[in-house]
Amino acid sequence: MNESGKGTVIVISSHVVRGTVGNRAAVFALETLGHPVWALPTVILPWHPGHGRATRVAISSDDFDAIIADLIRAPWRGEVKAVLSGYLGSAAQARSVARLVESLRADNPDLLYMCDPVCGDDRGLYVPEETAVAIRDSLIPLASIATPNRFELAWLTGTAPETNAAIIDAALSLGPQRMLVTSALPMMAGSTGNLYLSGRSALLAEHRMVPNPPNGTGDLLAAIFLSRLMENLDEERALSTATASVFEIVARTAKRGADELTLEQDASSISTPMAMVNMRRLLHPAQTRRP
Repeated sequence: MNESGKGTVIVISSHVVRGTVGNRAAVFALETLGHPVWALPTVILPWHPGHGRATRVAISSDDFDAIIADLIRAPWRGEVKAVLSGYLGSAAQARSVARLVESLRADNPDLLYMCDPVCGDDRGLYVPEETAVAIRDSLIPLASIATPNRFELAWLTGTAPETNAAIIDAALSLGPQRMLVTSALPMMAGSTGNLYLSGRSALLAEHRMVPNPPNGTGDLLAAIFLSRLMENLDEERALSTATASVFEIVARTAKRGADELTLEQDASSISTPMAMVNMRRLLHPAQTRRP
């Protein structure tokens, strides 16, 4: 029996041999913050495809679903307090993840499921459309929290949000009660922002833009933000702390000239970030409606 004071998290995403993206980023962050982690790879690569062509080993749909079935019947399933899914290798994997979440939630209605709908960026989709559709149709409806970037939000909702107000409207139309939209529109020049929606509030966390950041920032942010919410921090502090951690690590990585997030040197930035983040409260549509 796990005696950790922090709940176990199942993390389901890509695995790279070299680098800090996908599971490599999320697992490191969650374990640094004290969580036992069950890590399930969806695909295996020697490095991020952005570094050049490389072998891609996909976990077959049958094998992946068999592992999911094992997790569903695992005698330790009661330890699991949250599931985080990221990059998926196929539409079938999305449906298997949905089956896992539904099974765990049947025993624990408070299970947190964070869906990071990793499917594209401003250059377009980088997964097959069938996979993106399965994420939208099978996983987003189950999510306690979804963490799309702005492109992913636009694709998932069939919109083109060019303002933060439009991002808020698109996020509200997608479904999950809580949404963290990365690469939102900053209000300060030379900055970038994370926009968080919950209930009747809209929060924007802004920090200075770091040119050419390495890959993995979305995976890292999702994992840290999930942990901070599991600590029962208030949402503004959870967002501020998670954003500060990622900004600090990206800035330190850039200073070192590294081509991957230098997590092994920056564990303290995950646990106790010192970077300053500018927090703003934006107008939420619910605030303009009569009760």
